[in-house]
Amino acid sequence: MNIDTLETVAQALVAPGRGILAADEDEETIGERFADIGMVSTADSRRHYRQTLFTAPGLGEYISGVILAEEALRQRNDEGRSMARVLADAGMIPGIAVDRGSVPLAGFPGEVVTDGLDGLGERLLDARRLGARFVKWRSILAIGEGRPTRAAIVANAQASAEYAAAAQAATLVPIIEPDVLMAGDHTMARCEETTGIALRAFYTALDRHRIMLRGTLLKTNMILPGADVAERPRGDQVASATIRCLRASVPAEVPGIMLLSGGQGSVDATAHLDAMVRSGPHPWELSFAFGRALQWPALRKWAGKDANARAAQRALVHRARMTSLARSGAWTPRREHEQ
Repeated sequence: MNIDTLETVAQALVAPGRGILAADEDEETIGERFADIGMVSTADSRRHYRQTLFTAPGLGEYISGVILAEEALRQRNDEGRSMARVLADAGMIPGIAVDRGSVPLAGFPGEVVTDGLDGLGERLLDARRLGARFVKWRSILAIGEGRPTRAAIVANAQASAEYAAAAQAATLVPIIEPDVLMAGDHTMARCEETTGIALRAFYTALDRHRIMLRGTLLKTNMILPGADVAERPRGDQVASATIRCLRASVPAEVPGIMLLSGGQGSVDATAHLDAMVRSGPHPWELSFAFGRALQWPALRKWAGKDANARAAQRALVHRARMTSLARSGAWTPRREHEQ
C-alpha cells in the first residue's frame, strides 16, 4: 500500500473550491434521462454526451475528480484519447464506481446489500491500469416501517469495509458511500437517526479491517425529510441537522466528506452545502459529489445536438462554479444570475 499516494489523492479530491462530478450512471438511469430529452441511449450517444461534459472549458477549476461508469473508463473521445486521459489532461482525477448494484438481502424482505466483491481485486487493478485513481462503492439504505434493520446496516458496512481494504491494497482511494434514500414520508429526525447509526456502523467495520482513514473519503446524504413530505425545511435546518449527525459519527481523520445531492434541485443542493460550510469550521473538508444536480442543466441544454454543445458546457461550468462558491460559504442566490 502506497500511503503517500492514497493521502495525496484524497487531499487533492477535497482541494479548496473543488469537488466531484458524479457521472457513473448505469445504462438504465442514463437511458431514462436521455428519454426525458427525446434521446435514444446508445453506447455512442453516451460517449458523445460524456465527451461534451468532460471537455467543458474551465471545468477543472471547480471539479477535482469525476466518477465514471466502467463503460466510460473504456471509452475514447473523437480524437482517440481515453476519457480518463481527457480528464487528467484537464486537471481532474478519474475515478470509477466498482460495485455491481444491489441484490436482495436474504431473510430481510425489502432490504438489499451491495454486490460486487467477487472478482473485485482483478477489477480494481484493471481500473488503475486504465487510469482510475479512486473508486466508489454505494450502499443503499431505505427508510420504511422497521427498516433499515440492524442486519441490513451491518451487512452493507461489512461489504463496504472489504471493498475499502481491496481498494487500498490496489493503491486506489476508496470512497465510502452509505446512502440513506430520500424516498418516503419519514421525518428529518428519522433520517438523522438512521444516517448516524449507519455511519457509526460503517466506521466500526472500517476500523475492524484496519482501513487507513486518511486515504479514504466519505460520500453521504444530507439530512432531509422524505421526498413525500410536503413541508420542506429551511437551509439552516438542513445544515444544522447534517453537521450534528456528521460530527457525532465521522472520525476527524477522514480528509473530506462529499455530500450528495440525492434528488434535490441544483440550487437547493448548492444552498444547503453553503449553509453547512458557513456553520464551520469543521474537522474535515466539506465538499460535494453531485450527479444530477450538476448535470441536469447541461443535459437539457445539449438535447443531443452538436450545435448545443457549447451552451451545455457553459451550463455545466456555471453549475460547478456555483457549487464551488458554496464550498467556501461564498454562494448567494444573487450569484446564480452571474454569467
